[in-house]
Amino acid sequence: MFTARTKKGLGLFAGLAVASLAFAGCSGGSSDPLSNGGGGASAAGDTIVVGSQAYYSNEIIAEIYAQALEGAGKTVQRQFQIGQRDAYIPLLEDGTVSVFPEYTGNLLQFFEKDTTARTSDDVYAALPAALPEGLEVLDQSQATDQDSYTVTKAFADANGLTSIADLAKVTSGLTLGGNAELAERPYGPTGLQSTYGVTVQFSPTGETTVDDLVAGTIQVANVYTADPRIKTDNLVTLSDPKGLFLASNVVPVVNSKIASEVSDTLNKVSAALTEDALVAMNVESTVDQKSSADIAKEWLSANGF
Repeated sequence: MFTARTKKGLGLFAGLAVASLAFAGCSGGSSDPLSNGGGGASAAGDTIVVGSQAYYSNEIIAEIYAQALEGAGKTVQRQFQIGQRDAYIPLLEDGTVSVFPEYTGNLLQFFEKDTTARTSDDVYAALPAALPEGLEVLDQSQATDQDSYTVTKAFADANGLTSIADLAKVTSGLTLGGNAELAERPYGPTGLQSTYGVTVQFSPTGETTVDDLVAGTIQVANVYTADPRIKTDNLVTLSDPKGLFLASNVVPVVNSKIASEVSDTLNKVSAALTEDALVAMNVESTVDQKSSADIAKEWLSANGF
């Protein structure tokens, strides 16, 4: 089974492949996908256009936004599977797309590659100044989709682990698994040592990372926090109080012209969307093979929308 990291990577290429078709649909048939064409649907004042990346988890969140706005009496058009930021940020800026589910840290780095913000609060505080004129973020949610260090629940219970800092008290040797490039990442073994005083051996496990973690051949794994296998394989994501990883909370980014129309509804969604709920919905998508629309409808109903 692919991890969330792998599926997200596949989504990048899939999104680019379908981007030209998606653009044509949301730009009124214009041959130039980035042209305003006299203003997007949201600029007309009647329709809120909700977009998504070509990534199943992002589409689920977009569908939650869309259905919540429809429940609030808005007319909504879905423009899913657009692709990545180079494609959809211009569409948000010109109003062709009104609302998009984003991830705070990754969005901040898109505009400020050298940002030093790492913690959730610091990243969110830095975003307004980093965004181009005409875009803004609404309230961020507790849910994230970002790098983490994760262990099995059995290992966490046996060693009293809740945070990355707790790894320093493990007396047996620790082996960290992840994609090969993790060895050189600032949050890899060197960052783990300098930030938390934790020494690990490194194993380039790649796509078998979670399998190796469950099998016990590694004790710590670099896994995305929204990976459905966190739930299906009874894993524990360790908290990161010192901000080793770039925090990437789920957050709506919107065209400023419609912010006042959607903020009340989407801020309520963000307040209700938790990490556990996002992982559970990703399980419903990947394991139960439910549609994004059905998953969103059930979550909204369970949360009083």
